[in-house]
Amino acid sequence: MRGRWSLAIIGVVLILAGGLLAHFTQTAGGIRIEDIRFKGAKGNTMSALLYIPPNATAQTPAPGILAVHGYINSRETQDGFAIEFARRGYVVLALDQTGHGYSDPPAFAGGFGGPDGLAHLRGLDMVDKNNIGLEGHSMGGWTVLAAATAMPNDYKSMVLEGSSTGKPFAADGTSSWPKNVALVFAQYEEFPTLMWGVDRARDVTQSPKLWAMFGTQGAVEPGRVYGDIAQGTARVLYTPAITHPDEHISHEAIGYSLDWFARTLQGGTPRPADDQIWFRKEIGTLIALLGFVALLIGAFDGLLEAAMFSRLRLPEIADGTMPDHVAAKGKRWTVALLLSAFIPALTYYPAFALAGTFVKPSAFLPQGITNQIMVWAIINALITLALMPFAPKRTGRAGIVAQSVVIAIATVVIGYAALWLADLAFKIDFRFWIVALKLMNGKQFLIFLIYLVPLIAFFVVALHVLHRNFSTMGAGRGALYLTNILALTLGFIALLVLQYGTLWISGKLFNPLPDPGFVPLSTIVAIQFVPLLAICAVIATFTWRRTGSSLPGALICGLFVTWYVVAGTATQAAF
Repeated sequence: MRGRWSLAIIGVVLILAGGLLAHFTQTAGGIRIEDIRFKGAKGNTMSALLYIPPNATAQTPAPGILAVHGYINSRETQDGFAIEFARRGYVVLALDQTGHGYSDPPAFAGGFGGPDGLAHLRGLDMVDKNNIGLEGHSMGGWTVLAAATAMPNDYKSMVLEGSSTGKPFAADGTSSWPKNVALVFAQYEEFPTLMWGVDRARDVTQSPKLWAMFGTQGAVEPGRVYGDIAQGTARVLYTPAITHPDEHISHEAIGYSLDWFARTLQGGTPRPADDQIWFRKEIGTLIALLGFVALLIGAFDGLLEAAMFSRLRLPEIADGTMPDHVAAKGKRWTVALLLSAFIPALTYYPAFALAGTFVKPSAFLPQGITNQIMVWAIINALITLALMPFAPKRTGRAGIVAQSVVIAIATVVIGYAALWLADLAFKIDFRFWIVALKLMNGKQFLIFLIYLVPLIAFFVVALHVLHRNFSTMGAGRGALYLTNILALTLGFIALLVLQYGTLWISGKLFNPLPDPGFVPLSTIVAIQFVPLLAICAVIATFTWRRTGSSLPGALICGLFVTWYVVAGTATQAAF
């Protein structure tokens, strides 16, 4: 019994080790972090993390910064910025936009929550109301611009990371509005047309829209400060050689924001811009995320020993013999691998476009990105069902559905409890970069129930055929795990290599659709498919080797992925 729980114990150790590293990093130097809720102007609940440096008190107010994430992210996404701002003596309000994280939906409402966030920050007695900065990434930039529009005299400077003034969601920038702006716009931005009306991000210096904000009639020179800080008209452009999602996990981008606020706000603690420790937290929460995966499969392994799950265990495993399974071989194996890997990738953009056009967010399906993933999953489940007769035949296991459901729910509940305890003890979620597993609030749990059935159906079908094609008990363990991981991820790896290789060479993403609007955001979302599907392949392979059935692993993956997606994206419709 102890041996069966050993992997779960390793998972717990990794979660503790990663959680401690993350905790000590984000609280270095006596910083306190509070998870707060406050009411917006219309009675809506807003959520934020408040970073309080030790120098900030009611008797000695400190400068404040409102830091806001981009679309389909959450307050923790900007934690690199928040940690470094707080280390320099700024009180930081890291906000969940409306309809994101734990702030009430719908998304896009109330200036994305920016005016509410700025009003709350200014209401804190520990904040110097004459020295407030605004920082936002992507749609978070439009959030802080909405705050600047609503309260034009209540901030001193701002940093826009991969964002823009003007249409579609902000007021037009001029040589005097917004106040003291630093724009970080990456050379390999995925959204140059949307943001600044240029085809390639490297040509942003030629944007007439940018010229209007900088008050110039010629190319803007990166790194040069235009205007006057004392008058509130200063502007500067930075163009690091990174992509849009890299901007919130970049020492260079964070360094630019630190330098700009050091120039434009008073009362901070001087530190060199390159003195940054935030990445230790990313490593810590990555270790915790890996520990979570180990805990899931370890908990399943331990639970499998309980008498109530005895019918799930293979008797052949118990007595040392292995069941004989037939899998695809030779050319059939190669064709099966290519179809498994590339059909999901080839259908990705069309499915997302189809859902974006015909499955709009509503009270019954309130999340736009989740709708797109759901439609993609349904299409691929139907394709897999059509191809199922060509997979090698295999005797099914009868009478294990109820036990599979119970053990899958119990396994995921154990993982959820671990995240809840990590949040309680360390104030973290499990994440690295844009891959983040968060707790659900009550509304998100109800939304989770809506999307659970179609996503579980996808995994039940897809993993059943996966194992029929590739899994045998006699296969080498490493080869089997690698095969199943590649079968689920190789197509998306190829898609991303094609897209970012094209972006690096030409300055533009490859567009397979008539409407280019779906491509940049969908491409960034596709990045998450690789680690998520790899985790599912590991879970599916481990559970199949223990039971000889694809069902328990499929149920665990369906529960896990639905939780991951629903908690981590935007809710566009009121729910």
